[in-house]
Amino acid sequence: MDALNTRSRATLDEMRARIGTEFGVSEWMLIDQAMINQFAKLTQDEYFIHTDPERAARETPHGGSIAHGFLTLSLLAQMGYQVCPLVDGTLSGVNYGFNRLRFVSAVRSGSRVRGHFRLKDFEVQPGKRWTATWDVSVEIEGGDKPAIVAEWLGAGFL
Repeated sequence: MDALNTRSRATLDEMRARIGTEFGVSEWMLIDQAMINQFAKLTQDEYFIHTDPERAARETPHGGSIAHGFLTLSLLAQMGYQVCPLVDGTLSGVNYGFNRLRFVSAVRSGSRVRGHFRLKDFEVQPGKRWTATWDVSVEIEGGDKPAIVAEWLGAGFL
């Protein structure tokens, strides 16, 4: 069964009542060199700091290759599936964008990351639509600082 079918559910009223609360933390996800290389090929961003671990260890302060910031960012979708509920009556949900996004720390190849989610706002709008604003951070296992901090927007159509 896929993550969409196993997610928790919430009503519009339950979402409004949970504004300002933590929804949870996703499972750890490994970002290994194979994943980084696949992302590099897919996006045509094969800069050596991502794809050449030996050179990256020699020529950068990272001590090895690092994940693309956009790779780590793209994992938010899977992390969100694990934590954020499906809103009852929603026909289609979409990624609406970001109000704020920062790549705080590099993610070294071989690191594990997980997402933390707090509902900042939830509004039902005219035209049978809702918008959720999430404060999210992506933690690096054993790291002092997060990889990402963001204010992420999701929208749904009722």
